[in-house]
Amino acid sequence: MKQTFLKCAAMVLGLAILTNSALVRADDDKPVHGGTLDAVVQPEPPILMLGLNQQSPTQYVGGKIYEGLLTYSPDLKPMPSLAKSWKVSEDGLTYTFNLQSGVKWHDGKPFTSADAVFSVDKFLRESHPRVRVVINKYLESVTAPDDLTVVFKLKERFTPFLGLFGADNMTMVPKHIYEGTDFKTNPANQTPIGTGPFKFKEWKKGSYITLVRNPDYWKNGKPYLDQIVFHVIPDAASRSVAFEKGDVQLLRGNDIDYVDVKRLKALPGVEYTNKGNEMFSPMTSMVMNERKPPFNNVKVRQAVMHAINRKFIVDNIFFGIGKVATGPISSSTPFYDKNVPDYDYDLNKARALIKESGVDVGATTVRILSYPYGSAWDRLAEYTKQSLEQIGFHVDIEAADAGGWAQRVANFDFDLTYHFTDQFGDPAIGVSRLFLTSNIVKGSPFVNNEGYSNPRVDDLLIRASSAQTPEERQKLYSQAQYILVDEVANGYLFEIKNVSFYRSNIKNLITSGIGLNASFDSVYIKK
Repeated sequence: MKQTFLKCAAMVLGLAILTNSALVRADDDKPVHGGTLDAVVQPEPPILMLGLNQQSPTQYVGGKIYEGLLTYSPDLKPMPSLAKSWKVSEDGLTYTFNLQSGVKWHDGKPFTSADAVFSVDKFLRESHPRVRVVINKYLESVTAPDDLTVVFKLKERFTPFLGLFGADNMTMVPKHIYEGTDFKTNPANQTPIGTGPFKFKEWKKGSYITLVRNPDYWKNGKPYLDQIVFHVIPDAASRSVAFEKGDVQLLRGNDIDYVDVKRLKALPGVEYTNKGNEMFSPMTSMVMNERKPPFNNVKVRQAVMHAINRKFIVDNIFFGIGKVATGPISSSTPFYDKNVPDYDYDLNKARALIKESGVDVGATTVRILSYPYGSAWDRLAEYTKQSLEQIGFHVDIEAADAGGWAQRVANFDFDLTYHFTDQFGDPAIGVSRLFLTSNIVKGSPFVNNEGYSNPRVDDLLIRASSAQTPEERQKLYSQAQYILVDEVANGYLFEIKNVSFYRSNIKNLITSGIGLNASFDSVYIKK
């Protein structure tokens, strides 16, 4: 009898232990409030006002402060953000958004449809390098029938219109702060005010940027983190050490030297992923200033492509974190076409093309404006210098920080530089902006800075953006890709396949197609 009792007691105790363990596991999976997320922002952004600057570090930090009407799933489907629902008319010309209620700006003022109208029709129409192209060509009107409804009417179809409404494209900015001011010099640019889950607290230049929890955020109970600190650590090796020591818990793919990727992957308690790039699929290119010699000569541009060993770049400078590009559209983006001219690595072809061009390369000095995103990009500039010298050019490399690079490229003050540009899920949003003649405008580093102009390409890109069927769009984009590659509108190098690293107690880090540029409203630290 006693034995039976003991067995029963043991079973009950065992069940209790199992039950308690299950409860602990369940509790462990529940988001918890509190804690500081220490991350790295590199290079230091020139500004945090996302409506004015869309460089990578500004998107990363500013995406926690500012919001758009929509966000996007990993398969690039639109999801609610400041808009809770939307509908599109049968003719594809009218888009009606119903806004979330109870949303406030960080200064306590209500966010309404009037802010959305101002943001799109005034602020972004003037200031945004990507979106203004679409707004000025396609948008007939944007109106607010009431405080929680916004209606966009288009002059003609723009098929990927719903793909424009993320925080980095259709940034919502406060009308009461910017209306009637010079947007670029408004003092609020230094203390950004958005509707996002985190509020700007402090920026100690050269050291850190601190964002704190927005207690009045419109998503009940969110965010979970108390604050996010973005550390400015200029040296790549020091960033890796900071992560290994636990001083920072999160690294983006470009934060470290690519040679360290394999080693960091093997660290205990470390997770890594290349997810979250679905919306961006970044493309790395050489940008050659085509307004003046020697790069106004297409034969010279073609020679440069044959003089560059792109596989060597991917394998040895970026340690395999990438894929050789074939043209302006990423292979992971709709309407990609691989059937374009091929530029194999061949110095003899390069030298023959230089001879055909008639350019006296021995009397020509090319200024390479280095890309300020870490040591791998410095090595890319050195490799390009050696490659151009092999075909006869004299080459100088000029360094710049992120702000200086952006200013010089925006003012067309370069001979050759690099950029990685996001595709944004559709070439009409992420690619056409780089090649349309109408987008040769000073003031932004992410427009047609090279000065490429071809009326045939303009026509193809514009028609493709409004074509109604995928088949028709593919045909038009394929024709455009062939010409852009043949004429080396940009020097296509490789598609970036970055890896992000984070400590395993950081949860809900990547939940959408915009990855680490998302708001982090659901991120929490497991205790």
